[in-house]
Amino acid sequence: MTEQPHSGAGSAAEPADLAPVISLFGHRERTADEVASAQETPSWHPAWVADPLERVEDDDEAVEAAERALIKRLRTRQLSCREARGFLSEQEIADDAIDRIMDVCVARGYLDDMRLAEQIMHVGVDRKKQGRRAISQAMSARGLPREVVDEAMTVLDEDDELERAQEFARTKARSLQNVERDAALRRLMGQLARRGFSGAVVGTAARAALDELASPRKVRFLES
Repeated sequence: MTEQPHSGAGSAAEPADLAPVISLFGHRERTADEVASAQETPSWHPAWVADPLERVEDDDEAVEAAERALIKRLRTRQLSCREARGFLSEQEIADDAIDRIMDVCVARGYLDDMRLAEQIMHVGVDRKKQGRRAISQAMSARGLPREVVDEAMTVLDEDDELERAQEFARTKARSLQNVERDAALRRLMGQLARRGFSGAVVGTAARAALDELASPRKVRFLES
C-alpha cells in the first residue's frame, strides 16, 4: 500500500497553486531604481508651509525689499553704519543678507561714518555754537565709532572753543544786565556748560562777557 504525503507542519512540500505570502501591511522590497529616486528627491513633510523653492524666492524678495527701504531712508536722512544695521535688523532678514547690503552701501558711498561726523560737527559749530563735549556726545549718540569721533574732533582746537564760547556768552549776557553780577555769572556759566564747553572755557568766557557788558562804551567825537 502506497503511503500518502502527510500535510502537517513538518511537510517539505506545498501545493503549487497556493498564493504567495503578502505582508499584513502591504510591505514589499523596493527596486534599486526606487531606492535611488527616494535618495535624490526629499520627501514632503506636512509641517512645511511652502515649497522649499518658493521659500528661497520669498527670502530674496524680503532682502530686496529691505534694501529698497534702507535706500529710501537714506534719501531723507544720513545714517551711521550702526544705525543702518539696526534698521535692517528690524526687517527680519538673515545676518548674511544684512552684511551684503551693508557692504554694497558702503562701497557706493551711501554710508560714510566720517562724512556724517563732519556734518554733525558743522551743525554743532556753525549753527548751535556748541562746545567740544556736546559735539562729541552728538556723534556718539548717532552710533559713530570712537575712532571716527576722535579723528573728526582733531580739527577743533582750544582757541576756536574759546571764541565760540565768548560769542555765545555775549548774546546771553545782554539779558542779564539788571541781574547781580554773581548771580548773572552763575546763570551764564550754566548756559555755557549745557552747550558742552569745558570748565576752563566756561569761566573765562562768562567773565569776559559780563566785563564787556559792564564797561562804559567809548564815544568817539568827530571833529567838525
